[in-house]
Amino acid sequence: MRVRWTETAQAHLASIHSYVALDSPAYAIRLVDCLTRRSQQIASYPHSGRRVPEYDMEMIREVIEGSYRIIYLIGADRIDVLAVIHGAQELDSELPNN
Repeated sequence: MRVRWTETAQAHLASIHSYVALDSPAYAIRLVDCLTRRSQQIASYPHSGRRVPEYDMEMIREVIEGSYRIIYLIGADRIDVLAVIHGAQELDSELPNN
């Protein structure tokens, strides 16, 4: 299955990179690489992530990478990564769909 990163999720990655790069540009690159590589697991095993507790919907799932939650929506022909947030952050009540 194909994985598409929404504009919102891409913006989250850019923000994570910018923040971490203030202390360590090299680690920021490695962290973003780890986060984006998880999409390979999601593509191969879409149901391997757990249901997102805030939504408890079968098709909205998340995988954890380090301190980050990668939240995605399983569709008929693709998976949309909706958000990448730090585990300490609260999830917005409305998930992006762009």
